[in-house]
Parts: sequence; structure tokens; C-alpha cells
Amino acid sequence: MAPTSQGLRIAMLAVGAVVAGADQLSKSLVLATHAGTRPGSGGGWISIVLARNHGASTGIGADHPLIVTGIEIVAIGFVTALALGTRNRVVAISLALVLGGALGNLLDRFVRAPGLGRGAVVDWIHFGGRGGSLDVADVAIQLGAIVALAATFVGSRRPHPARAGRPAPNSGS
Repeated sequence: MAPTSQGLRIAMLAVGAVVAGADQLSKSLVLATHAGTRPGSGGGWISIVLARNHGASTGIGADHPLIVTGIEIVAIGFVTALALGTRNRVVAISLALVLGGALGNLLDRFVRAPGLGRGAVVDWIHFGGRGGSLDVADVAIQLGAIVALAATFVGSRRPHPARAGRPAPNSGS
């Protein structure tokens, strides 16, 4: 079933657009100001370290960027269907975060060198000791997925409003 209001759909679109826009803006700023930064050169607990990722999370599939791009497109379609099909507002907005992040990273694959589905995602938020870097899109994807799962779990444990206060159906006795 579709979300109950046009307002929720507009909010979802706005959240996704803001995330994708913030991701692309932050990457452009980092590229303009830290073009020479190499992984491992940042200091502290959190630092700006420019890294380019041709694969998925943690570089999985880096040797096959077109396959990673194809999987990302399919995943975006799947999450879009989930987002449009939920009646839970928190889940819908959380999935909009995931979609905005996925679209931000997908844009990199098409507009960053070498382009046309082979481009590298620009990661720049580096956590000392973790060994990897991420970007605004990755943060949105992870946060959105965690909140959507939590809201789904909590929502499934609540009694349905139409059934609240009704006795359980008799099982034949």
C-alpha cells in the first residue's frame, strides 16, 4: 500500500534530494581543498582523508565497477518500492535517507572519472584506527537503514490500532 499522504511523499523526496545534494556539495568542497590528501595521512580520531572507491562498501567489487553500478541501481529500485509501499512515516523518511545516500554515490559513478558507471565514489570522512573512509552518503545510508529496521521492529511489536481492545479470535473452543 502507498503512503497515506501526498505530503509524506513530498517529504521523502525532499529528504532524498537534500542528502544527495549535501553529499555532492561536500565531495566537491573536499576535492577542491584536499586534492592531494592521501589515505593514511590524516591525524586524530576523525579527519579529512580523500579516498576514491571504485567498489561497494569497503571496496568490494572494485575490479568490476559496472557490476557494482548495476547492483546499486537495482538496490535503489528495491528501496524506492519499499519506501513508497510503507505506511510507517518513520520508515518512509528513513528509507528516503537511504535513497538520498545511494543516489549521491550513484552520481559519483557517472560524473567522476572515468565516468559512465565506472567512476569512483569520493570518500573523505576518515576515522583513525578504523582504516577506511566514508562520505555523507554512506552516513545517510547507514543511519537510514538502522532507523528503518528499528522502526519496523518496534512497529511490528505494537498492537494494530483497529485491533486494540478487541478480544483475540476464538480458536475453536
